[in-house]
Amino acid sequence: MTPTPFYADATVTLYCGDMREIVPGLGRVDLVLADPPYAETTLAWDRWPDGWPTIAAQATDSMWCFGSMRMFLERALEFSTWTMSQDVVWEKHNGSGFAADRFRRVHEHALHWYRGAWSAIRHEVPRVARPGPAKSVRNRTAVPHTGKISGGSYVDDGQRLQRSVIQAASAHGRAIHPTEKPTAIMAPLIEYGCPPGGVVLDPFAGSGSTAVAARLLGRRAVLVEADERYCEAIVARLAQGDLFAELTA
Repeated sequence: MTPTPFYADATVTLYCGDMREIVPGLGRVDLVLADPPYAETTLAWDRWPDGWPTIAAQATDSMWCFGSMRMFLERALEFSTWTMSQDVVWEKHNGSGFAADRFRRVHEHALHWYRGAWSAIRHEVPRVARPGPAKSVRNRTAVPHTGKISGGSYVDDGQRLQRSVIQAASAHGRAIHPTEKPTAIMAPLIEYGCPPGGVVLDPFAGSGSTAVAARLLGRRAVLVEADERYCEAIVARLAQGDLFAELTA
């Protein structure tokens, strides 16, 4: 049975409830972009939803998942039906760790997981403006996801592949959710895994950053959020006029 949306418009559909109950009734999407609770604090909401990676696999064969290295190592068995293709590091402008006996933590990981044949998965790396003077850069031909080094010609188009360490200011001081991700980190992940006009599913929607980024990029978004307070906050955020400003904030 298809669940009833909490909110819906031409590009965004939002459901309120536990993703483990809602996602099985939603059908297939092009990409899942997940930011689950890491279960690293004593806060009441920071609880790992057991079994959610298996539920996500019912909806897609391509998934980005935010997390800490500790989270991924401790939950490795839950990702055992997925193959990891790469990791991206989100470098923040401020720290989020509270321990004084460890390096100050100013980053989070986003790992890309896939199922089935790599050739069947969309993997279009965004290209960004390259700073500095013109120079030749290698334009490698595509290869299967095997680690094989390809050949290629040297060209200079003023751009380069998006790097795996992405700097984006956090929403500290203006966040509407305690683990809010900025639109600037969501956008390249969506571009990579979801084709124009495609559908991205966020099973832990939080502040709705995935929907904002998807709308700006010409994709559709399906969101699931368990807390009705944040569902209301997402709707209010989507009603704002200048969403593009969030990409440059």
